Amino acid sequence: MDHLEVAQEVLDSILGYLGFPVTVEIDRDSETLNVASSDPKLLIGHHGDRLEEIQYLVNRIVQDRIPDARRFKVDIDSYRAAQEYKMIEDADAAAARAVATGKSVKLQPMNSYQRRLIHNHFKDHPEVKTWSPSDSARLKRVSVIPKNGGETGSDGAS
Repeated sequence: MDHLEVAQEVLDSILGYLGFPVTVEIDRDSETLNVASSDPKLLIGHHGDRLEEIQYLVNRIVQDRIPDARRFKVDIDSYRAAQEYKMIEDADAAAARAVATGKSVKLQPMNSYQRRLIHNHFKDHPEVKTWSPSDSARLKRVSVIPKNGGETGSDGAS
């Protein structure tokens, strides 16, 4: 049994004990457990807070059972996928503003996973680069900076 199968079993058990009838499917390409639920709002929580906590908990349990297991994502009724799509759309709009004005544009505060997603999205972009501070804050704002004549910053730091 690999780490995703263990995670599927753990997640299904936890949610079952809590009274949530769910279906948990594995997407091996994206290392994601996709949860289908008749009541996703309770599992997702406010702005995905509960979803993040569920993902953290299941990853910790799997890491305890399989110490070298890779991390994986948990998504409930495609909430995370939709949020990531919107985040990329917003970042693209910010990039267009940065190119048009010649000034850097700061995005909303993001966790490390979200920042990495944005940095990777723009890594080969011909007109903009990204930068985020290297302090220890959990949530940081990524700056989208025009490559020609814009304000400077380190490229792709997360």
